[in-house]
Amino acid sequence: MAQINKSSEYFNTVLYTGTGASNSITGVGFQPDWVWLKYRSSTGDHKLFDIVRAVPNIISSNLTDAESTTSNFTSIDSDGFTVTNNSSGYNLSGGNYVAWNWLASNTTASNTQGDITSTVSANTTSGFSIVSYTGTGSNPSTVGHGLSAVPKMIIVKMRDGGTDWFIYNKEIGNANTILLNTTNASFSSSVWNSTTPTSSVFTLGANDVNSSGNSYIAYCFAEKKGFSKFGSYTGNGSTDGTFVYTGFKPSFVMVKNTVNTRNWTIIDNKRNTFNPETQWLYPNTSDATFDASLYPADFVSNGFKNRGVGSYFNTSGENYIYMAFAESPLVGTNNIPATAR
Repeated sequence: MAQINKSSEYFNTVLYTGTGASNSITGVGFQPDWVWLKYRSSTGDHKLFDIVRAVPNIISSNLTDAESTTSNFTSIDSDGFTVTNNSSGYNLSGGNYVAWNWLASNTTASNTQGDITSTVSANTTSGFSIVSYTGTGSNPSTVGHGLSAVPKMIIVKMRDGGTDWFIYNKEIGNANTILLNTTNASFSSSVWNSTTPTSSVFTLGANDVNSSGNSYIAYCFAEKKGFSKFGSYTGNGSTDGTFVYTGFKPSFVMVKNTVNTRNWTIIDNKRNTFNPETQWLYPNTSDATFDASLYPADFVSNGFKNRGVGSYFNTSGENYIYMAFAESPLVGTNNIPATAR
């Protein structure tokens, strides 16, 4: 298995300021295949673009809306992307923005490993793939994901209809799901047919993710040592909060309380460049950045540490799932061990 020595070659966060005119954003460090934008200064929908659906097609993680073919996102470039026009969602003059960027393969390929043929852009080194498929209404059915490893998390959205964002997560199990676009706790569901994904396919068990003739997009993640982690933890309700071991210093963490109705929460190492991490964004709402100074967390050399008490990150006895990507791995030939900030 290929070893990741520099995490930022596969995932990177960039901040930019809107110009109100054509604005080429650089500094990603690679040609991104999935770009997730958010206007930080005020309210604004999350805006997701990828190589498989193609620019300028847009979906929003906080909405159930079908994909729109119109946006002010004009291109994916060799070191970033270009946005245009004086629009608050993309490029308002003086506005502050964050973009989370993932590398897949910079190309697409047909995958026939499942019952349903899919179009895939996959990076087996980093364990990330973007998968497009057309539903058949025949449940159960399987779809090839191209990772050659078992996905730990899969996010699926219908492109041409107004539906929820369904998530498979190994920690809540194959007989349950949780929705990216709501505050809902996890719940029992047949969408994954109570079947764990394999190294080649994931299984669809309901029309929510496999309606006949409808188009779907799936973002699939396999866990890679030193680069990504998809796990769970239990809060302790203390300012000396739960420590979550990831095996790397995180650059990005997304957390959800699975037993209570709370927002999904994203923190990253670019909006906060030093501890504590207090700048929250909610992928299920259009809210601006929330200052969570009363509920801080620290990114440390081998994980993250909760320093506050609250239901979003650290209520005593409540369960949380998370996805995390690395800033500094504890594995890799070029690694210099990171210290807690």
